[in-house]
Amino acid sequence: MALLTGKLALIVGIANERSYAFHIAKALHEHGCQLAFTHLPGEKNERRTRRAVDELAIADPFMLPMEAGSDADMDNVFAKLAERFERLDTLVHSIAFADREWLAIGKFADTPRQAYLQAIDISSYSLLAMAKRARPLMTRGTTKGGSIMSMSYYGGDKVVPGYNVMGVAKAALECTSRYLAWELGADNIRVNVISGGYLRTLASSAVGGTDKMGDEVEKRAPLRRNVEGGDVGKTAVYLASDLASGVSGETIYVDCGVNIVGV
Repeated sequence: MALLTGKLALIVGIANERSYAFHIAKALHEHGCQLAFTHLPGEKNERRTRRAVDELAIADPFMLPMEAGSDADMDNVFAKLAERFERLDTLVHSIAFADREWLAIGKFADTPRQAYLQAIDISSYSLLAMAKRARPLMTRGTTKGGSIMSMSYYGGDKVVPGYNVMGVAKAALECTSRYLAWELGADNIRVNVISGGYLRTLASSAVGGTDKMGDEVEKRAPLRRNVEGGDVGKTAVYLASDLASGVSGETIYVDCGVNIVGV
């Protein structure tokens, strides 16, 4: 059953076919959703994102460069979306950044001001900035409303040694999502967070101490396995669809249950 036929989603954050954003895009596409994409500026980044999108077999995909720290880039992307599409139904925010020099066990207290603020800007403030620009597109026409979702991780709630300033940024992201949920709810826009479990990606490989995390999760998780990209993709379909019509302001853990285990 196609749950998202006739809907449009903007996917922000596909770095390659291992990215959570790719698995989300794949699941949405399989349920009939039309997709638009952004990629980091630069030919190399565009090629990498386009190669992943090609696996979805989408003819002539809408794809534009966007630097999350640039208001001008965001303005351009959402203006072009407004020109080409009637409305936007779903925004997927799956980006984060922190200088990997400070993502090492024992380095958090030494994090310099600029690295700290940059992590907050790119990983958290960018959600607010995109939501502001998505709002007019989600309230076009007679059918008002939409779904905004972002990606977090358990390290935003509990200490994961080495996650450091990224954990602080994810905590800010989750709180930002709740405040957006309250304010945008007046326009029937739902805002939620998916807290995905450990997945070997470009982003996770930058965090110190993660090389053995997959083995540990498999031992400790109630489901006795690591999360897969498809698990998160299915949750994204739910959040984008009318099945989640009463769900907003939530952080949903998709980590095979490892977040409930205390020891």
